[in-house]
Amino acid sequence: MKETQNVPSQDSEQGIESLVTFANIGLNESLVQGTDALGYVKPTPIQEQAIPVLLSGVKDFIGLAQTGTGKTAAFGLPLLQLIDNSNKKPQALVICPTRELCVQITNEIDGFKKFLPGVFTTAVYGGTSITNQIRDLRRGVQIVVATPGRLIDLIERKAINLEEIRYVVLDEADEMLNMGFQDDIEFILKNTPNRNSIWLFSATMPPEIRKVSRTYMTEPVEVMVGKVNTANKSIEHQYYVTSGHQRYETLKRLIDYTPGIYGLIFTRTKMDAQDITEKLTREGYDVDALHGDLNQNQRDKVMNAFREKTLQLLIATDVAARGIDVTGITHVINYELPDDVEVYTHRSGRTGRAGKTGVCMSIVSSRELSRIRAVERIVQSKFIKSEIPSGTDVCRKQFNSFMDRLLATDISEGAYEPYLPMLIEKFADVSKEEILQKVASTEFDRFLKYYENASDLNVRENKDRNDRNSRGIDRFERSDRRGDRRGERSSDRRSGERAERGGDRNKREFGTSKGNLTKLFVNLGTKDGFYKASFLQFILDMSDLKKEVLGRIDMKDLNSWVEIEKGAANQMIKSLDGKKYKGRSIRMNEA
Repeated sequence: MKETQNVPSQDSEQGIESLVTFANIGLNESLVQGTDALGYVKPTPIQEQAIPVLLSGVKDFIGLAQTGTGKTAAFGLPLLQLIDNSNKKPQALVICPTRELCVQITNEIDGFKKFLPGVFTTAVYGGTSITNQIRDLRRGVQIVVATPGRLIDLIERKAINLEEIRYVVLDEADEMLNMGFQDDIEFILKNTPNRNSIWLFSATMPPEIRKVSRTYMTEPVEVMVGKVNTANKSIEHQYYVTSGHQRYETLKRLIDYTPGIYGLIFTRTKMDAQDITEKLTREGYDVDALHGDLNQNQRDKVMNAFREKTLQLLIATDVAARGIDVTGITHVINYELPDDVEVYTHRSGRTGRAGKTGVCMSIVSSRELSRIRAVERIVQSKFIKSEIPSGTDVCRKQFNSFMDRLLATDISEGAYEPYLPMLIEKFADVSKEEILQKVASTEFDRFLKYYENASDLNVRENKDRNDRNSRGIDRFERSDRRGDRRGERSSDRRSGERAERGGDRNKREFGTSKGNLTKLFVNLGTKDGFYKASFLQFILDMSDLKKEVLGRIDMKDLNSWVEIEKGAANQMIKSLDGKKYKGRSIRMNEA
């Protein structure tokens, strides 16, 4: 698939369109034939600046550019020109974070080498037979594209010869470091002692990448396209403010208000991803989940269905979605904001690619507005506060979409002509208006009934609340959540350990005055999948209260006790008591 958006560059001195092509930045004729065959005419900015440097073969290189800017061609084309196709031993390693990206890079490089005889590439990654991958390596390959874990497995089995590796490419380097692969990357670099150069490509530049570059690279050439951490300018960023317990209803309403949506919905946990998928599936939506509990065959099945657009929506966790590159995604929806700004950049970057526009929507509670401001400032993009559409708005939008589809239906082939007399006879006594109403009712009864008495999901903000929220910006920007980004597997393990400890260790003080507190009982505990942080987030989201009103929380397996300021107790009880959690009624009262 083409990641490249071929845009003309401008000659700053002459003010005319530059004549930079793949032919005049140093690529040989066979590779130019390959780019021509793929429809690539002019290099993108990262390709134009990186390829001449990389063709020297001896310079370390750091390329900073957002996803969707053509980075694969920027390193893939020079690799193909530099390797010796008469030598069938691995000469180049491309390391990337996920199996999906591994396969994608291999396919793109295969497309570029169409007119280069004797050049072989192979992808090695976990979740599939290592025996077949070892067989491919033994047949002879020059370029190996690998995920860190599987490559280390092959190194330890002595199944891959790294003595003649001359070029090491670290693609999506920030993603790999976020996923906890720093030790693996350093191990791989130590096992390629005869390399000529390291080429590092990344969308962002966290301190860990600087550390790797200082340790293993010598005076690297650094090229930056755009600004680090800034969002893609072709993406519109929207946010919708609702109460915590109405996130799902808000999500559903946004989907219904966007006919033809083809999008990714990001959740923090695999439990949320699975829960949302099950709910939307029951209500007739074409969706599936992508999270860490799926094996490779299941992942491949889900991804193939999404690429072929038999799925309208993919519900994914950040860890599971790393490296996904699918064309034509119209919307990214943050069911919850990520903890890290870099993660937001990667999420939103799944849409608005290859010159197309996209929309990134975020569902937030009023307590999270400070984080919106912080992300907005760091990615240097204006976020638009949008109204959650009303039930009437949704029905009107769906009705207009249905009428457009009806009018656009192609009847030129005449497949229904033999049935026309029967149709005319059947509807002889029915007016045109009645027929239209009957056709519409078959499509819209579900929507009209569902949204007949739909409530307003918007939370109306006041100045005082906004002022209080704004004080949290600096705290959010300073927060260091590196451990959380190591992946949901380690997060789930830590959560389970916290839950098992229970008792006094599940108590937390927020510094509230003891004399002003009352204690509430709630029939939710660690058996419901909560640990301290998630339970705190849940009750605050449901009640729209600040954590400052809380005292000690004592969590047990089946229930919990919450100390809270007396003046806020009624609001919390009203917000939680009688509500549903995973189909079970919540019971909250004074202890």
